[in-house]
Amino acid sequence: MSDKMLRIYNRAVAVVTGAASGIGRGLAKELAKRGSDVIVADIQIELAEEVASAIRTAGGKAQAVKLDVTDISAVGSLLQNTMERTGRLDYLFNNAGICIAGPIGMHTPEDWNRIIGVNLRGVINGVHCAYPIMLHQGFGHIVNTASVAGLMPSPGIVAYSTTKHAVVGLSMSLRAEIAQSGIRVSVLCPGVVRTPILTGGKYGKLHINLSDEQLQKALEQLKPMSPDQFARKALDAIARNCAVIIIPSWFKLFWWINRLTPALLMLFIQKQFEKLLKRWPWGSSQPPQARSI
Repeated sequence: MSDKMLRIYNRAVAVVTGAASGIGRGLAKELAKRGSDVIVADIQIELAEEVASAIRTAGGKAQAVKLDVTDISAVGSLLQNTMERTGRLDYLFNNAGICIAGPIGMHTPEDWNRIIGVNLRGVINGVHCAYPIMLHQGFGHIVNTASVAGLMPSPGIVAYSTTKHAVVGLSMSLRAEIAQSGIRVSVLCPGVVRTPILTGGKYGKLHINLSDEQLQKALEQLKPMSPDQFARKALDAIARNCAVIIIPSWFKLFWWINRLTPALLMLFIQKQFEKLLKRWPWGSSQPPQARSI
């Protein structure tokens, strides 16, 4: 195999941000199973070390690195150091993200700055730092994690949806612009996956009036997919160089409807959201229970 070609995935070098838990953890583990040398990057270094250690124990190659994706100099140093150590950078998974949910009137300017900083600026930082490296070597695959919330109206998670729409737009525009350079770009659009972000995560926030029991009951009705299953399906699609990767696949129905008749989907989502609020009035005028777990 030529050293000037993208490796899929055996003997590839892959950096995964937000890899200490959830989808990032699933991707890191599956990449290692398929023979990649994985850099497990996360601001939660203790958890990242656990993921890397488990990968090595299972016979894979991985190392943990503490990374705040909002720090562009740190992102640049990580990618440059990876290139110097391994001689290549096959994959960058811009996966780190947070969720801030609840009534839009409860969002503070700090909430907006935080979610834009991580979910959008973090992806931009990764693209900005990876692109010259991949351009110089003549290959590479940038994979950005968005959400189905970036493909359709998503009441209740307006700030999150805003950033994920931006990530989808960035990814598709970038894919078209740099296609001739040999660099691939894909965007992951997960539906409901069983990750810490569903309940706020360590760095997110849920401005809601639901108890933990009510929240868990509501989430279970959506039948979350396991991160490991998501990772397997996602890596198969990335290997095929798919542009927009929607998993679970049944969420594609909403995407198709939104493209064909946006007004119809808007009406449907509004009605469903109204039913949700009648059952669980989490957007009431009472003081919210702000989770930052």
